[in-house]
Amino acid sequence: MTTIQAPGAGSTGLVNRLNGVRHRFALNLFMVIVVAHWAEHLTQAFQIWALGMPLKESRGVLGYFYPWLVKSEWLHYGYALVMLIGLFLLRRGFVGRAKGWWTVALAIQFWHHIEHLLLFVQAQSGTMFFGQAVPTSIAQLVFPRVELHLFYNTIVFIPMVVAMYLHLRPNQSEFDRADCSCAKEPALSGTSRG
Repeated sequence: MTTIQAPGAGSTGLVNRLNGVRHRFALNLFMVIVVAHWAEHLTQAFQIWALGMPLKESRGVLGYFYPWLVKSEWLHYGYALVMLIGLFLLRRGFVGRAKGWWTVALAIQFWHHIEHLLLFVQAQSGTMFFGQAVPTSIAQLVFPRVELHLFYNTIVFIPMVVAMYLHLRPNQSEFDRADCSCAKEPALSGTSRG
């Protein structure tokens, strides 16, 4: 007798586990990283605009203790890469509307990663692009770096939050297709869940 299993069910591969039985844990861990990064950007913005600190001295929380770290393109590129990998690896666990929103975040992060890759290559090679004196990304030709990266992080974060909300409150069809157990039950249309 042949039994039919849901995709990923019974599989022991890491990516399948991260998108199946360990999806909620992986999403929570990923969100801790994302929120910690947000805290850094918001702290830097507060230092600049609320405290009036000069840009070179407004380095967020990590930069306060490790000024060299924030100046390193390794840190910024590393985070952009972690975000890209996390969004890519955890995408398979989403279905329906949530997957669409998660994919939007992935696409935007892909471009954000390209911008950081340009900065990283310039910093490592010592060759500046676009006739600039310091590493500069394409969008930095128009927007200041602090504001630009606040914007990038915002437009990646918003579709991620929408995706996670929809993922945890799927309709019946999405609930039935999900390989993970993030949602305990489908959302009821037109009524609130207590």
